[in-house]
Amino acid sequence: MNKADMKKTALITGGSRGIGFGIAMELAMEGVNLAINGIRPEDEVSEVLEKLRARGVEVIYCQGNVSQKSDRESILDKIRTEFGQLNFLVNNAGVAPKQRNDLLEATEESFERVMLTNLQGPYFLTQEAARWLVEQKKEDESFSGAIINITSVSATMASVNRGEYCVSKAGMAMMTQLFAARLGEFDIPVYEVRPGVIETDMTAAVKEKYDKLFRNGLAVQARWGQASDVGKIVLAMVKGLLPYSTGAVIMADGGLSIPRL
Repeated sequence: MNKADMKKTALITGGSRGIGFGIAMELAMEGVNLAINGIRPEDEVSEVLEKLRARGVEVIYCQGNVSQKSDRESILDKIRTEFGQLNFLVNNAGVAPKQRNDLLEATEESFERVMLTNLQGPYFLTQEAARWLVEQKKEDESFSGAIINITSVSATMASVNRGEYCVSKAGMAMMTQLFAARLGEFDIPVYEVRPGVIETDMTAAVKEKYDKLFRNGLAVQARWGQASDVGKIVLAMVKGLLPYSTGAVIMADGGLSIPRL
């Protein structure tokens, strides 16, 4: 069977919860087979995996920490074994600082932890995945694939009590540009999606705070973003609806980042 006729496969890091799960649901409903990565044991995410499988696609779980080289290798090895192909890499996994320390008080330990998970790990996972995508493209000109980086409005909006997070996302923004430039000759697009304030289990603790901020005009669209809002953008990229836009940055922030008077 020609690979163009096979169901496409996507790896979503951090895909078992929050924004990652929202992306996974949108892709599953489109018939994309999924490799879901997370750090929790598989038995703790079985319910999530079954929700995705109920959409009629194949779903495997690739446990591992993207900050670790051996884990990145095992994730891709499992996809090779189970699916034999990879079309889309969605770099979504990330961490926030354990403590939101002021820029003048932040520690090197926190900086290293955030950068390793949010930037260094995805950078080298993308390197390995890109090599595989190129290999498949050379074997079959009809092969279609893409790399999609989920960053944050914090790539350009400064938060002085979580500087390491902002720097990691700004780094991933440049990483998008770099891989877009490098993979252009193979017609493999690389995109960036920048979410704003998204309603997930990770933001539940600050819901009351942001409810008030939205009422007071925080964003142009006066509501929380949903994981499905991000998922729909990723789906458009996966479906090839942005064919001449490699390197593009798509905001998913309800106008939060629009400068206003």
